[in-house]
Amino acid sequence: MAMWRAPSAAGQLLIGRALASTAARTSAGSKKIVGVFYKGGEYAEKNPNFVGCIESALGIRDWLESKGHRYIVTDDKEGLNCELEKHIEDAHVLITTPFHPAYVTAERIKKAKNLELLLTAGIGSDHIDLPAAAAAGLTVAEITGSNTVSRLKPFNCNLMYHDRLKIDPELEEEIGAKYEEDLDAMLPKCDVVVINMPLTEKTRGMFNKERIAKMKKGVIIVNNARGAIMDAQAVADACASGHVAGYGGDVWFPQPAPKDHPWRYMPNHAMTPHCSGTTIDGQLRYAAGVKEMLDRYFKGEDFPAQNYIVKAGQLASQYK
Repeated sequence: MAMWRAPSAAGQLLIGRALASTAARTSAGSKKIVGVFYKGGEYAEKNPNFVGCIESALGIRDWLESKGHRYIVTDDKEGLNCELEKHIEDAHVLITTPFHPAYVTAERIKKAKNLELLLTAGIGSDHIDLPAAAAAGLTVAEITGSNTVSRLKPFNCNLMYHDRLKIDPELEEEIGAKYEEDLDAMLPKCDVVVINMPLTEKTRGMFNKERIAKMKKGVIIVNNARGAIMDAQAVADACASGHVAGYGGDVWFPQPAPKDHPWRYMPNHAMTPHCSGTTIDGQLRYAAGVKEMLDRYFKGEDFPAQNYIVKAGQLASQYK
């Protein structure tokens, strides 16, 4: 015997938002795209490839406006009277960046009645309330791999990597990297450990005292991911004991770091502002990626599977 049950209010919201999103994506109507970026200042004037700032706005303004879309960019993202608050109410797409993060809270998502797509120009979405985005039926995506080609091949290193997904064989060959399935088996082999992964409940505090102890004595750790992936005191203690010969990175937790943060005072550290994922070549890659993703969005096409963080109300596996 078949029975039908009316969806709950939350279910109706999700279904309604998803249907509206699908219809809007396949229409030819004008979309309002809002981008939140940092100010480039004199550097934007000196280098035309400095595209990740508000002055250059990813280099996609002419393309978007030629298709009849509105493109608003700002660096003003804090407080109830900021430019982001003014424009998010009727925005269809919000482009943010981890280098000048606009925090997309449940309150902002509720306020954004037309919002369909949250797109990170770069990698990482811990500035977005992902459960709220999923409940609202939004799509959340990033430019996966946009900072992959920047690092170490020119130095003829023996590169190994651990990740939730193997990269394409062609890219493995291009960057000269070998996949290691077991993280704890890989760590003792490494003289340098470079951390680039999203902050999730699975990765929060992943590098604790016990895991750091599995590394080679004298290891160098570079963290370009998120500060909360590390146990801050365990890192400081390992640097003080000499087990870790050096710790560097551009991410802190909390960020900005308080004056008494242990990483400010531990020996053998090299900390910088959050900038490693926004090298010039990285900016060009994530700008091109944003344009490609927006083009797919306008056409109603799917994104590459690895770029999804939330799709059809479901979190990607690494965020569950």
